[in-house]
Amino acid sequence: MTAAAAFYTVSDARFFLGAAGLVNSLRLLGHDEPIVLLDCGLTGAQRELLAPEAELVPGPRDVPGNLLKGIAPLERPADTMVLVDADIVVTRPLGELIERAAAGEVLAFATGMDRFCPAWGELLDGEPGRRPAGLPYLCSALLAAGGGAAREIAERLERHRGAVDWERTYWRANDDAYEWVHADQDLFNAVLATRVDPRRVVELEGRLLAFPPFEGLAVADERSLRCAYPDGAEPYALHHWNAKPWLEPTHEGPYSQLLRRLLAADDVAVRVPEDEIPLRLRSGPLAYAERKRVNARERLRRHPARR
Repeated sequence: MTAAAAFYTVSDARFFLGAAGLVNSLRLLGHDEPIVLLDCGLTGAQRELLAPEAELVPGPRDVPGNLLKGIAPLERPADTMVLVDADIVVTRPLGELIERAAAGEVLAFATGMDRFCPAWGELLDGEPGRRPAGLPYLCSALLAAGGGAAREIAERLERHRGAVDWERTYWRANDDAYEWVHADQDLFNAVLATRVDPRRVVELEGRLLAFPPFEGLAVADERSLRCAYPDGAEPYALHHWNAKPWLEPTHEGPYSQLLRRLLAADDVAVRVPEDEIPLRLRSGPLAYAERKRVNARERLRRHPARR
């Protein structure tokens, strides 16, 4: 039986802590929908921890996870699909977005970028594409769609991922002239421009999917994951899109603060052993001292004139 709605993400062993934080944030916010996780190289122990809360679907281990977002939705389809990256923690229930997607909208967040390449149409339609009037360039890290639009997006992401030369993308050579430099995000926007009715595409305010340096954003209630800007606006999620706090020391911001809570608290669904969590993301005086050290180092790195 097809689920009414489901969440989809991708992870390997390196992204396990991010995926655990994502899963725990969804469950703490009351989302009981299926979570389908494409397993691209988790360890056996990591699978055991995630399996009670997420359905694991085997995936390739030799392809960057950014390019594999279409597999799980095609393998385990739902009427309404929410694709979400494993470096995101959700901070506000997404029920409203799911309802709107179920009613026919395709929702994603603004990027602040104005980008379109005619070559996108050549790949998807066999002829140079034209950008529909007013169609924005949207973020692919968190998107919601239902019905035929959801299936079209997932199918095209999977069918055309081989066209992306990963070595020329932002994460390698960062070739600005390359039509697929933003990889899955360019593929997603190509689908919106050529295969989806532009009247159904909804641009959500970009700051409601917050990203570093999280300017002006603060954690309002760590227990409930609520965050807020000075004007009271609350984001749906936090996206640590570049450096990953569980992989390398980064300046502590709202994402790191909530990830620490999501990995170490006693009320989360996926309980990660403490020795699997970096010291800076644990609780206690030693962890606090480590965060202070990292923050001081990062301030000097960002502002070398102060040295």
